[in-house]
Amino acid sequence: MTAAAPLMIIALAALAVFFTRRPRLKNFAFTVWVFAFVAASMFYPGAFRSWFGQDLKILIVPLIQIITFGMGTTLNLKNFERVLTMPWPVFIGIVLQFTIMPLVGFSIAMIFGFEAEIAAGVILIGSAPSGVASNVMTYLAGGNVPLSVTITSSTTLLSPLMTPFLMKTLAGRFIQVPFVSMMLSILNMIIVPIIAGLIANKILYAQKKWAGKAGSLATISAVTISLAVITIFIRAEFFGPLAPLKSGIILGLLLVGVVTLAKLVINVLLKGPENWMDKALPVVSMAGICLIIAVITAQSRNQLLSVGLLLILASILHNGTGYFLGYWVARLARLEESACRAVAMEVGMQNGGLASGIAVDVLKSTSAALAPAIFGPWQNISGSILASFWRRRPVSGSLSPKS
Repeated sequence: MTAAAPLMIIALAALAVFFTRRPRLKNFAFTVWVFAFVAASMFYPGAFRSWFGQDLKILIVPLIQIITFGMGTTLNLKNFERVLTMPWPVFIGIVLQFTIMPLVGFSIAMIFGFEAEIAAGVILIGSAPSGVASNVMTYLAGGNVPLSVTITSSTTLLSPLMTPFLMKTLAGRFIQVPFVSMMLSILNMIIVPIIAGLIANKILYAQKKWAGKAGSLATISAVTISLAVITIFIRAEFFGPLAPLKSGIILGLLLVGVVTLAKLVINVLLKGPENWMDKALPVVSMAGICLIIAVITAQSRNQLLSVGLLLILASILHNGTGYFLGYWVARLARLEESACRAVAMEVGMQNGGLASGIAVDVLKSTSAALAPAIFGPWQNISGSILASFWRRRPVSGSLSPKS
């Protein structure tokens, strides 16, 4: 351990804070925070392997569920209704999402000759759906944001079937892929929290009278938190084949109750700002992702030291190919420029958190989680650069988030 280690960590943290306070650099602050956590976990791996004798890997799935719940609170039924109003662009985005990235990931894994679990991780990040970061980058790029959000929502809902299918088909030659277990794990990590998030969205932003009354909010909070506590004591056998969804149901109910209670306190009792959730979500999501990456890095530190540079190169190629093919195939499909930019971001940017969770929860391999852990921070850098490039070339009639 060198004396420079703590100085490097402090310097990266200070740089992240500096970037946060500069509008032009703000989009890079999250990535710098990731570097700070990675540096800390590389220099002090023991700090991110266990606390009080408990393996920190157990935090990965709950953290992903919390992040996904936050994503659900930003959605409403209109995001899914748009599939009917723009079916062709949505169809193109979904097809490209689940063909280009999995096949490119498989090709890269074969060409680079990674060991089995790492190769499976490269394919896994390609087989994951797109994530919320693509929506932000699409906005910055002047792309069609409603289309981006719709594709993200659609690919996320399809992921319980598509991700296990693609992993079974492409990664099955490297490792054993339990299809049903993976499907149930994705439902538990993604779909159940999103449903809870949609319920929370109704409570947070409803214009009905009940949504602003202390009595109504207190009742909802008490009922959902009580149901969460009761569910904890229900035996797994009661849920039958859906037993793997128990943790998602408990956390979903608990989060709905906590968010409702927060609205009661902040909005009704303290007359605070209406947009408090919009300010809290990015902080919670970034903190969760940073901790997930730090835990994965600490668990697989030795492997990362031996294959880290190759994995970084693989992630750059994988991500860049997704942008390139996503954009130009969308052009060939005769989509308008703003839609092509949205599709490029959707195809090139993946849900690294979900991929990491599957690697740890289903594949039982932190080695398989390395590729998602590297791909995630890199896509934020590349996405910001590409968005800045496109932003200097505005599209007439491009859609903003308020459209």
